[in-house]
Amino acid sequence: MSSSEDSHGPRAGGEEPVVINDNRRIDPETGEVRSSGGFFSSPFGRKSDPGNPEEALQPISVQTDEELALEAAQQEAAERTSDLQRVTAEYANYRKRVDRDRELVVKNARASVLTEMLTVMDDIDNADRHGDLTGAFKAVADRLTGVLTKAGLTQFGAVGDEFDPALHEAVQFATSADVAVQTVTTVMRHGYSLGDRLVRPAVVGVTGPGEDDAPAAPDAEVGSDEDVVDAEIVE
Repeated sequence: MSSSEDSHGPRAGGEEPVVINDNRRIDPETGEVRSSGGFFSSPFGRKSDPGNPEEALQPISVQTDEELALEAAQQEAAERTSDLQRVTAEYANYRKRVDRDRELVVKNARASVLTEMLTVMDDIDNADRHGDLTGAFKAVADRLTGVLTKAGLTQFGAVGDEFDPALHEAVQFATSADVAVQTVTTVMRHGYSLGDRLVRPAVVGVTGPGEDDAPAAPDAEVGSDEDVVDAEIVE
C-alpha cells in the first residue's frame, strides 16, 4: 500500500480518514493568490462569504468624542439663544409698560395741578366780565394764562358754539326761531381740557330751535272802579 493510500484510504478498525484542506490564500509553491471560488474556512472553523468587496470595504460611521462634544455644544448654544430671545422680548414688553405707566403718572400729576388753578382762572374770567381786568392785574393774568396754555390746558365754551353734551353742561334752556341747532347763548363757567382729556365741562345756557318763548302774562288787576262802587252799594 502506498503512502497516499495510507493517508486517504480506509484505516484499520473502520475509522474515517482524516481530510486535510489547505486553506492558505497564497500558494506556497507559486506565491500567487489562490482562487477559492467560494467559501473559505475561517480561523474559527466556520465558513464565511466575503460578499461584495465594496460593501466589505465600506467604512462604519462612528461618532468620535469631538463630534459628540460639538453636537452637545451646538444644542446648548441653541437653547441659550432661545432663552436670550425670550428674555429680550420680556424686557422690551416691561420697558413699554413702565414707559406707559410713567407717562400716565405725569399726565395725572399735571392734570391735578392744573385743576387746582381753575379757580384762579374763574376769578380772572369774572374780573374780565365786570371790566376789572386792567393794568398790572391784566398783565399777570395774561402771563398766567399763557403758562397754563403752554402746559396743555385749553379753554372752551363760548357764546355761539354748538351745544355738545360731552363738553357742555346745560343749566338753562330756551327756544328761538333765530337758531337752527342747539346753540350756547350764555356761558356761566368756561370748560377746560388737557390734550384729549376733559378736565371740566363748561356750564352754559342753551337755546334750541323753535318758537320764541312768549313773555309772561301780566298779573290780573284786583278789580275795577265799578266793582269797588258796587261793593260799597252792597254794604
